[in-house]
Amino acid sequence: MKRILLFIGTNLAIMLVLGLITTLTGANRYFAGSGLDLGKLLGFALIMGFGGAFISLGMSKMIAKWTTGAQVIETPTNSTEFWLLETVRRFADKSGLPMPEVAIYEGEPNAFATGPTRNNSLVAVSTGLLQNMTREEAEAVLAHEVAHIANGDMVTLTLIQGVVNTFVTFISRVVGYFVDRVLLKNREETGIGYTVTVVVCDIAFGILASIIVMYFSRQREFRADAGAARLMGSPEPMMAALRRLGGVEAGELPKTVATAGINGRPGWLELFSSHPPIEQRIDALRRDASTT
Repeated sequence: MKRILLFIGTNLAIMLVLGLITTLTGANRYFAGSGLDLGKLLGFALIMGFGGAFISLGMSKMIAKWTTGAQVIETPTNSTEFWLLETVRRFADKSGLPMPEVAIYEGEPNAFATGPTRNNSLVAVSTGLLQNMTREEAEAVLAHEVAHIANGDMVTLTLIQGVVNTFVTFISRVVGYFVDRVLLKNREETGIGYTVTVVVCDIAFGILASIIVMYFSRQREFRADAGAARLMGSPEPMMAALRRLGGVEAGELPKTVATAGINGRPGWLELFSSHPPIEQRIDALRRDASTT
């Protein structure tokens, strides 16, 4: 869960900063100066939407390391680190991937994978996960994270986030223009009503839009679980790992990477949850096993 929340949080922050800069510098006059130019506004929204999403993607590894304190294993200093590197290397080879960076961070049981591309990725596991799981269960978790990388999940999520950002940017400015010109009767290029409305709408619509991103995040988890089962040669280790995670408290990840974690806390509403319930994930693995 950690990876996704970090990504979404970073994206929202970048979008707000970019929105404030363009609003305060008067860039809005190019599409709202003398009547709303929807064509120019759409072009602006596309640049802002996908620009913010890809900036977030490019920063994903750096932010993940910074927020979790993850230490990349350069040269293994003990048997656990050696095992981690060799296990990730084995799964990466099976998946046709270059070797990701592997890191350990202090925390309760959790793990995540992130990075801007399949060729530039990071797999990180917590000390709590290594201490509370058997080697086979931890191996299944690593297979799950490598499957995320092999599936190109971060890039897919970035494209989805870019589309969502575009709609948020576009609709926020249409609403801002309506409030400023129609409700407040402002006849200047853009007034304070426009600025305030756009900022409020960027935040409100951005939060609501996260429902869409979280839906796709939940679907990714099912695919990564299935990928782990294929890499392990059986769904049982992944099912055992999920049962273990269901019985311990999930390590809370920073919001900017939370969707990347193997296990996430249930959202206050399921619509805002980045991970499906453990029971649903186990049932999905069981169904897949029964049909093969």
